Amino acid sequence: MSTPTLTNADASMARFESQTTRYGSLTMTAGLILSLLGPIYLVFFSGLQISPSMLLVALAAVAATFGVFWIVEPLTYFPILGSAAMYQAFMIGNISNKLLPAAIVAQSAIDAKPGTRRGDLAAVMAIGGAATVHLTSLLVFVGIFGSWLVSVIPTEMIEVARVYILPSLMGAVLVQAIVAMKQVRPTIVAIALSLIMYFVVIPLLPSLALFGTALVVLFSIIVSWIVRDRKAIHTPAAD
Repeated sequence: MSTPTLTNADASMARFESQTTRYGSLTMTAGLILSLLGPIYLVFFSGLQISPSMLLVALAAVAATFGVFWIVEPLTYFPILGSAAMYQAFMIGNISNKLLPAAIVAQSAIDAKPGTRRGDLAAVMAIGGAATVHLTSLLVFVGIFGSWLVSVIPTEMIEVARVYILPSLMGAVLVQAIVAMKQVRPTIVAIALSLIMYFVVIPLLPSLALFGTALVVLFSIIVSWIVRDRKAIHTPAAD
């Protein structure tokens, strides 16, 4: 029985994924070490007398607030971004309001489904482009012209932008994601659970406000799997 041979595209993609995993892991580890150098200096060399119990209390406070996102965010982003873009995204930051929208728009522009080779490569290129544009705009509009722009823009306009820019951005991302995924049942489930959480659960149990997003994501996955179309014929997506 003959074994299947890899095409040039298969071999290239396998090499890309292997190198991405290797260098991505090294880069993330280096970033982690560099980010910890400051806290390590403060704990051991600054003379602030920070005790282990103080560190544990601070860790518990952070974990209680953000710990659920340490699990939910990777699970939520990976199906759209793929492994290579995940390394980029978590190193750069601002995933939900910058990098994820860029990846979704890029995939939609070339009609590439998330989870396919084209979708993963589109996400990688989109995140690279988004980071480049972001750094360039920061250098020009903040580093060079920042003070001048703030002085000439009316204060009322800045306040309006601050209040409405995030809702408008997230609304556009939501619509783009719905159009790109074309999954009616999961969309209805996610919207329904979001409305229930915001208008019913949180008013009754305000203590769940910090975990509302995570709970909606988790229950959306579970309910969508339960109500999935079991009669649908699944065919391998063309890369």
